[in-house]
Parts: sequence; C-alpha cells; structure tokens
Amino acid sequence: MDRLEIKRANDMHVHLRQDDMLAQVLPHTIAQCAHALVMPNITPAVLTADDLVAYRQSILALLPDGSTFKPLMTFKVAPTTSPAEISKLKAQGAVAGKLYPEGVTTNSEGGVTDFKALYPVYEAMQEAGLVLCLHGEMPGVFSLDRESKFLAVLRDIASRFADLRIVLEHATTAEAIDCVSELPANVACTLTVHHLYLTLDDVIGDRLNPHAFCKPVAKRPEDRDALVAAALSGNGKFFLGSDSAPHTVANKECACGAAGVYTAPVLMPALLELFEKHCKLELLEAFTSGFAAKFYGLPEHKETIVLVQKSWTVPEQYGDDKSGFSVKPFLAGKTLRWQVG
Repeated sequence: MDRLEIKRANDMHVHLRQDDMLAQVLPHTIAQCAHALVMPNITPAVLTADDLVAYRQSILALLPDGSTFKPLMTFKVAPTTSPAEISKLKAQGAVAGKLYPEGVTTNSEGGVTDFKALYPVYEAMQEAGLVLCLHGEMPGVFSLDRESKFLAVLRDIASRFADLRIVLEHATTAEAIDCVSELPANVACTLTVHHLYLTLDDVIGDRLNPHAFCKPVAKRPEDRDALVAAALSGNGKFFLGSDSAPHTVANKECACGAAGVYTAPVLMPALLELFEKHCKLELLEAFTSGFAAKFYGLPEHKETIVLVQKSWTVPEQYGDDKSGFSVKPFLAGKTLRWQVG
C-alpha cells in the first residue's frame, strides 16, 4: 500500500496559542483535522463566555477561504468559576471545560487545589451537557507519581456525577489506562502522539532533550507500552488528543525550559507509522476520528485526508529565528515513511 485516504482527524486536545504563534501553528492543525478541541490556557485564560467568543474569533479570522475546519472551544475551570457562568458558556458554543490543577503545567497558575469545592460547577456542566476535561496530575506530589495520585480525584468525580462526561487528558501510565478502563462509559481518555513514542529516557536518559519535555512527563517503557496497547485496542474510551503544545525554541532551550511537545506537523504520518508497525491500520480512523466524535457527540464529517508513502525528513524547525517564533517539531530531523499528500 502506498496511499491511504482517511477521515480528517478530530484532535481532542490541542494548544493553538495566540497572536503570532497562533498564526504560525494553526495551518499544521487545519491541514489534517476536521475538528480540534482548543485549550483555554492562553494569557489571559478563557474564563467567561466573552473570552470564549473573542478567542474563537481570533482563530476563525485566520482560516483560509473555503476551510471547513471547526475549532471546538473550551473554558478554564478555575476556583473562581461560577455555576451561573456555565449556561452562558454553553450558549456561546463551549464544548468542554478544562480543569488545571494549580501549577502543574503551562499557564496553570491560579489553578485548582480543592477539587471538591467545584462540585456545583461539575453539576452545572452535567446539566448543560458539557464535557469535563482533566489535566490529571496532583499538585505538590513527586513528579512521577502525580498522575497516579490524581486518579482518586477522577474516581470521586465519576462516582458522584454519573451523567457527566469526563476525559482524563494525556494519560501517561499503565495505572491510568486501567483506571479509565474500569470506570463507567461516561469516562474516556485522550492519548498523545508523543507519549506513544517516548519514555523518560528520551527526555533525560542521555543528554537532556528539552523538546521531549512535557507535562505530564513521559514515564517508563511498560507505561508507554500500555498506552500503545490502549490506542490499538479498538476500545472507544481511548482516542486522539495530541496535546500539541508549541513553544519557541528560545523558551525550550533555556535554564527553565517550557513544557510541551509540538506534534501537529507530524500528527497523522507519525500515527500511521505506529498503527502500520503493529498491523492495526484498520483501527486508525476510529482512534483519530470516530471514537472522539461518538463520545463528544460531534456531527459526522466526510472530509478526508490523503497520506502517501513517500519518505521525508521532518524539518529541524518551523519559523524564523529572527522573528522570534521558531518552533522545533516532534521528531525533528527524523525520516518518516508517510506524508500528507
């Protein structure tokens, strides 16, 4: 096989940033995706219905003529979030709310520490039919244990709000995969491209690789293998959420490098190679599109993307150093067998 036509992806976790960075990275997502769930942790964060409308408009203004790409908008679930604001957010097109625990990732300052205090917000989201997306790391815990410690919070919310759709974002451990598998059908999990490839050794095993550093950090080989098995399982609880998170090279290659891996340019080629390697190509479309559409209740789309078997070398960076917006992609300098046709 040297050509594959497949439905465009539904990327259910992507960081498009804002301003000049938004203009630079957006084309890589719209080239491969029909929908993308856009994270709200810009500066200032998307907290209100007015914030959501303004951020969506900034994205739509950059779409080329004739584009059918649809950004799916989210808001940040913060300690100050009011249940009364939920209906306003829903009315303006919010699809989900994203909960960031305090200080666990980029722009998560002012995040949540008391998860039970937000029960009224979860209740309002449940009534409105919104999805609760969780960055599943417990603040103040040893870094490799943060996801495991957070699973008790996930179980608590799932047990108390049986009709609330909940997504554990970017799982990194076998324990998280087991937890989501055991919970009811209202709980799902996104898997990233980079966590299907990386282990902690790729980040710190030899020389420090800041471009493989993300939150949550990649874990052990057996954890990575569990993530791959989940992606290849055909279980509708597990679907694509790339967590593509661009940062400038300057902000990655510094004393306090930012967390995030920019996977949007290699999204479908990298996934195709992985599914092909494991002889599971027949499950690729469900993982990248179908399962997410069913869980989120998205309208069915017919737009497709063509991938051709033609080797290419992933650029070392996108953008220009002089402009200050150079971004290094995942798998930079590597040769991939498939590319977008």
